[in-house]
Amino acid sequence: MLLPERLKTHLSQNHIPYSPILHARVHSARWRPHSCMFSGKEVAKTVAVCPGKRVLLGVLLASSQINLEKLSSIVGEKVVLMGEQECNETFPDCEAGAIPPFGELYGVPVYMEKALAEDSEIVLGAGTLSESALLPNVSEEYLL
Repeated sequence: MLLPERLKTHLSQNHIPYSPILHARVHSARWRPHSCMFSGKEVAKTVAVCPGKRVLLGVLLASSQINLEKLSSIVGEKVVLMGEQECNETFPDCEAGAIPPFGELYGVPVYMEKALAEDSEIVLGAGTLSESALLPNVSEEYLL
């Protein structure tokens, strides 16, 4: 499986340069830094969560764990992790566990950890368990 077409189109249309990174298939974002040969603070993971019946994406360092209590207080509603089947339905062009952090592609808001703003480039999940993308750093408008 390659980068989802909607992701490639989005990056192209918005003139966002990226470099695809092929790596060993990883089933946990915690192992992506090792397989990509980047430090843990340069690699992000995306977590799909549900506050009530809504969906949102949390983006954080690959080595971190999402703080559901903090995110719940920010969004004003209890947040729970989205189940795998719900992820497959909401993000049909992505492999489970490899959702890219571009919520606008799926009509969902994105919340990002502040620590992600520290590097000029960041490695993001790109829709597959064996491919990531190196991009210029994220916009600060999304940071928590």
